[in-house]
Amino acid sequence: MMRSPESAESQTPGERDETDARLLRQIADGDRDAFARLYDRFSGPLYGAALQILRDSAEAQDVVHDAFVALWEKAGSFEVTRGSAFAWTVTLVRNRAIDRVRMRRRRAELLAESAPEDLGYDRDGAVSTGGDTAILADNARLVRAAVAALPAEQKRALQLAFFGGFTQEEIATKLREPLGTVKARIRRGLMKLRDTLATQL
Repeated sequence: MMRSPESAESQTPGERDETDARLLRQIADGDRDAFARLYDRFSGPLYGAALQILRDSAEAQDVVHDAFVALWEKAGSFEVTRGSAFAWTVTLVRNRAIDRVRMRRRRAELLAESAPEDLGYDRDGAVSTGGDTAILADNARLVRAAVAALPAEQKRALQLAFFGGFTQEEIATKLREPLGTVKARIRRGLMKLRDTLATQL
């Protein structure tokens, strides 16, 4: 099958950079066809870069999607004098992937700081369930329901911590509450979850 003249595989590195930069300029003008062509050129390598950092296929796909949304919105800010379009886009993906990794670490740190010792979390923040992945998946609905049943202030703090990836200090700032109050809410929320789930899981 004959390759398109714009196929990245059929171009020299210099030609690829020129084509990518031109497509970005067209995207900045709102050209959706150019966006689709650039997606075809970049999506595979960008997914590979995200997967290497995250080690999770679904998260890598999410990061690439987010990066292309940002690319559509920020294409006009690309400057060819500062590097290639591909390098610029890789940076978008890398930064988002690193943010995801940091979010994971924040959640683990929060558990280590806040969870009561008898809640079932070990010292490195991992969950000690004694079950397998299938059992965890089956129990996800019960956990979500238990979180939804928490008092509003505890639910909000836990949602910001575990789903928003915020530290306790950031939560205190966001909610305009003393840090001690936020820590107490998270701890009480975790204990209530333990008590609720103990009769269901």
